[in-house]
Amino acid sequence: MLAALACDAKAEVDDATRKAVIAELGAKVKDIYVFPDKAKLVVERLNAREQSGAYRGAKDLDAFAAMLTEDLRQPTGDKHLGVRYHAKPLPADLGGRGPTPEQERMFANFLKSRNYDIRKVETLPGNIGYIDLRSFPPAQIAKPVLGALMNLVADTDALIVDLRHNGGGDPHTVAFLSSYLFDKRTHLNNMYWRDGGRTDAFWTEEDVPGKKFGGSKKVYVLTSKDTFSGAEEFSYNLQQLRRGLIVGETTGGGAHPGGVHRIHPHLGVFIPGGRAINPISKTNWEGTGVVPDVKVKAEDALRTAERLALTELLKSPSDEGHAQHLRKRLAALE
Repeated sequence: MLAALACDAKAEVDDATRKAVIAELGAKVKDIYVFPDKAKLVVERLNAREQSGAYRGAKDLDAFAAMLTEDLRQPTGDKHLGVRYHAKPLPADLGGRGPTPEQERMFANFLKSRNYDIRKVETLPGNIGYIDLRSFPPAQIAKPVLGALMNLVADTDALIVDLRHNGGGDPHTVAFLSSYLFDKRTHLNNMYWRDGGRTDAFWTEEDVPGKKFGGSKKVYVLTSKDTFSGAEEFSYNLQQLRRGLIVGETTGGGAHPGGVHRIHPHLGVFIPGGRAINPISKTNWEGTGVVPDVKVKAEDALRTAERLALTELLKSPSDEGHAQHLRKRLAALE
């Protein structure tokens, strides 16, 4: 039925489209959202807003999506939960059987065109490795290139991982990259899923392609208010395990994984079906964000982390020449 209701993003949202979308959205939230009690509140709010005529002012699908997103988040505070307009029609089975081989191929090519969201990898003065990563792309696609990335910084004396512009991604990729930072198999995180009431445990891998960075060298993770979801998990895991120092701003606060479901040919809703449960804290960063160990403005985080790394390296320089080099760089930063 929804296929017949497709319309242009700038077209007026008629009564039939509006009612069908709200009914479909309410049903999916009720069936999928990780917290059934909050899902009930969401459905009640959607129906009450529709009955009051609040959605009749939506001038197009894009505006309608924004209004629905606001009403999904009001009872839940869940920043993952939201409706988005898509110019191209969404597959009818989205959120069902999973992507087709053709869709997987197209997505792999898309990631390749973005170099798997690796923005920069370099060695800073003082032999400090630096990685600017903008997402955690699916592990089954990105493992080879991410493994190569980690090998490029394996012999640096300290490592800065910049997640200030990272919106998250695959928890399996979070675990894979983390594996290079631990000398032994380590329990990172758990994911509870409402569907089936199952819990998936995420551990580092003992054997990874190439060389590990090493568990004794210092790691610094840069964050901002835009750091979200899987990027927050990476930061939170390292913080709880005392493996990394978090430098920057408190992160966005989204700890509920899920998937996109079609509620209209041009509207998809992201519904979290699970929640993270850290094995150490027994909780997560939902709503609160990851609070940095060293709080500075995002734009000052890299310089701050460099200073911290250089100061730490000066405690045990290889020789006086090395120490002079570190002090010179530290003075330049200050």
